[in-house]
Amino acid sequence: MNLLRFRFLSIVALILWPAASAQRPNQIPLRLEKTIPLRGVEGRIDHLSVDIVGQRLFVAALGNGTVEVIDLKAGARIHSITGLKEPQGIAYYPPAHALFVASGGDGTTKVFDTTSFRLNKTIQHGDDADNVRLDEVNKQVIVGYGDGALGILDTDGKQLGEIKLDAHPESFQLERNGSRVFVNVPKKEHIAVVDRAKRAIIARWSLAGHQANYPMALDEIGRRLFVVCRKPARLLVFNLDSGKVVAQPDCVGDSDDIFYDSKRKRIYASGGEGAISVYAQRDADHYEQLAKIATGSGARTSLFVAGLNRLFLAVPHRGEQSAAIIVYEAVE
Repeated sequence: MNLLRFRFLSIVALILWPAASAQRPNQIPLRLEKTIPLRGVEGRIDHLSVDIVGQRLFVAALGNGTVEVIDLKAGARIHSITGLKEPQGIAYYPPAHALFVASGGDGTTKVFDTTSFRLNKTIQHGDDADNVRLDEVNKQVIVGYGDGALGILDTDGKQLGEIKLDAHPESFQLERNGSRVFVNVPKKEHIAVVDRAKRAIIARWSLAGHQANYPMALDEIGRRLFVVCRKPARLLVFNLDSGKVVAQPDCVGDSDDIFYDSKRKRIYASGGEGAISVYAQRDADHYEQLAKIATGSGARTSLFVAGLNRLFLAVPHRGEQSAAIIVYEAVE
């Protein structure tokens, strides 16, 4: 897909806005800023991470077996980390200039120095290493993997232990002001609530009849957890205190990433259907879809960076559609 077509689709997206948006016709929640080509990158693109100070974006190109490094100021790719086996989860740890990359193909997490891109360490998990999260409070790195576990590493990559789950974990979120971890476990059709101090599951929350819960975001201050299910395509909003679903609006199909924008009280969910669903949080229990912005086929992963006021969307190569990172500015 060329640049003109991306811009055309973003304009067409305005037609998809629900009637409620007509009250403020000049407000576009995400403004298309630029497209950064990823020439030669093939296959599925998974998750992203960012170096805000260095203005670099790290992209796990799963199908290509690489991590693509993008200079955000220049709007161009500057490096590729090659030789990876299905890189999926990725997390940048600024104090050590370290990039943690979890790969499903060989079940490892590799730690790279981002000044030289030298491989510093390889951690063996056994199978299907997937999502990665930084626990900044405890200075730990958490990796989901295998038939059901969260592996705990220190920021040097030393293995500290694991937390057993009932099946393979997808997206998970950590409380900053508590010890809980909320984990999507789609094969068991629940959310596992884990106490990372006890290293044990303390609750399992039902999906209220939904299935295929993959992406997740957290509004810890507002006491809400956001989970997108693919069957049917819905955004489920959970009360953090009761574990009950308080809202379930329709959502873009085949979603794999969702983010909460606390400044604007908005939610962004990207889906492989070829769109981004944008919601306004009217209050803790009420949500309105502001827009459904057309993107590209299979563009289901993204990263919202509050410090840069930008949403980065990964678009894979499919037919005439070129692989690229699409940069959107969040508009007031």
